[in-house]
Amino acid sequence: MVAPVSAIAALLGLGAGVGLLLVITGWRGVDPHRPKRLAHRHLRSRRLAAAVAVGVLIGVVTGWVVGAVLAGLACWALPPVLGRDPQHAHQVRRIEAITTWTEMLRDTLAGAAGLEQAILSTAPLAPVAIRPQISELAARLGGGERLAPSLRALAEQLADPTADLVIASLVLAAEHQARALGELLGSLALAAREQASVRMRVQASRARTRTSVRVIVGTTLGFAAAMVALDRPYLAAYDSLLGQVVLLVVGSLFAVGFAWLARIARVAEPIRFFSSSERQAWP
Repeated sequence: MVAPVSAIAALLGLGAGVGLLLVITGWRGVDPHRPKRLAHRHLRSRRLAAAVAVGVLIGVVTGWVVGAVLAGLACWALPPVLGRDPQHAHQVRRIEAITTWTEMLRDTLAGAAGLEQAILSTAPLAPVAIRPQISELAARLGGGERLAPSLRALAEQLADPTADLVIASLVLAAEHQARALGELLGSLALAAREQASVRMRVQASRARTRTSVRVIVGTTLGFAAAMVALDRPYLAAYDSLLGQVVLLVVGSLFAVGFAWLARIARVAEPIRFFSSSERQAWP
């Protein structure tokens, strides 16, 4: 009877903690204009709280210290593996936005007094995915900042290899008065659209791999949970110190396997045109 009572107490404590977290979140409110880094920090904090709660719950139910640690680490690390991949969709939207803005610059250059005037003209109509960065670029230009440093700051903000190619062309045009800039921007826009198309095809192939990873991980964890809940005598060997060491070894092997599966599902990003050393050398 000790284990069920302890489990109920752990669940009540977990519910109280979650309720307190919700009260604090509601009291602080959610500001849609907060920086993305702050939103990511809140997400990591919630994941950490959930991982600690799950670890404590598993530790109370099973009495295994190693099991509690492994459960907490799994709760922290597995959601990105099992969940959706919003980062890829964000990257595709950004590439398409950069492509559209490049085409807008190409079309505007014909009637504008110059590249700087074309940027100022397209800023209010820039695609939503990059409009804040383009608006900030226009604000810097309107404040009297030189074009080339402003464009380099834009490259730092966008942090995208496709944007680097476009911005490098604009920087060359600003510093060396490059000719046929409209034709060059048209070629870059076409290349960017092809890159977005390639990424969409890659994502379709990755979806099958991610589905396989979800099935493998979900089946493994479901089997382990069923064994703990339905056949505790079979797992009694893990109650000893030696059993905990064995559980640690087994858990580590599964963690390496899951990490390898997650690595298979990832695609390496291309190297950015502007390297970190070059950015440090900017004026």
